[in-house]
Amino acid sequence: MSDSLVEAGKNTQLERKAGKLYEYDSARRRLPVVEEFIELLRYRDLLVLLISRNIKIRYKRSILGLAWTMLNPLMMMIIMTLVFSSIFAVAVHNYAVYVLSGLILWNFFSQTTVAATNELVWGGNLMTRIYVPPTAFAITAIGTGLVNILLSLVPLLLIMLVTGAPFSFTILLLPVSIIFVAMFALGLSLLLSTLAIYFTDVLEMYQVILLGWFYLTPIIYPMSMIPQRYVWLLSLNPMYGLLEIFRSPLLQGELPSLMSYATTGLMSITTLLVGWWFFARKADEIAYRI
Repeated sequence: MSDSLVEAGKNTQLERKAGKLYEYDSARRRLPVVEEFIELLRYRDLLVLLISRNIKIRYKRSILGLAWTMLNPLMMMIIMTLVFSSIFAVAVHNYAVYVLSGLILWNFFSQTTVAATNELVWGGNLMTRIYVPPTAFAITAIGTGLVNILLSLVPLLLIMLVTGAPFSFTILLLPVSIIFVAMFALGLSLLLSTLAIYFTDVLEMYQVILLGWFYLTPIIYPMSMIPQRYVWLLSLNPMYGLLEIFRSPLLQGELPSLMSYATTGLMSITTLLVGWWFFARKADEIAYRI
């Protein structure tokens, strides 16, 4: 009898220790935002493979291959220049560079935000089979977009040479504005992806919003065309500030003001942090809702 009681006591003690250990591990669990970031670092090789896969699939059956990434904005620039140059060329110096630079940055933003949501849907089957950090799919879309925008800069520089646009050392700061756009696009993509999990028509609605957003951003028309009483509305358009710090080194050969960099940088970082926090809180539910 005494032996059985001792054995039962030992078992109870072990169960209590196990319970305390379980509670201790749970209490030590990091914030979802931090956990998601650490998991991404662990799966960094997977990110490279996914980006490589996207690029290969996109150009696998294309006759022009990677050259299409450079020709696409160039052809759009030619069409826009032929159609609108007679209207806007007087108000805009070097309209071809003006339009092409705007199209390149806008395409990067719009394509990556749409692709990020699609990537998450595509990854649904994968996440139900093995563990993959959900944010990996959004970051894959951004990484693929960064490769494409770097290739798109080649025809932009060629057009600058052909049209006699001045080159300045300020062009070396283009990566800063591109990084800001990438952060803003990633944060917005994470927000959209989270909403798309619960509301499947978010992507279709976003496509419509993108169309209106394009025309509300001075990409093909100059800032001077906007009536003075409506100029303040541009401060509510995050893409306007990002576009301005991208264009200034190209068109004026000047550095944007420190205030412009600080404002756009703060907006981009804030959007990224909010989107990451919102997405990370729902990350555990994604595999069950897709």
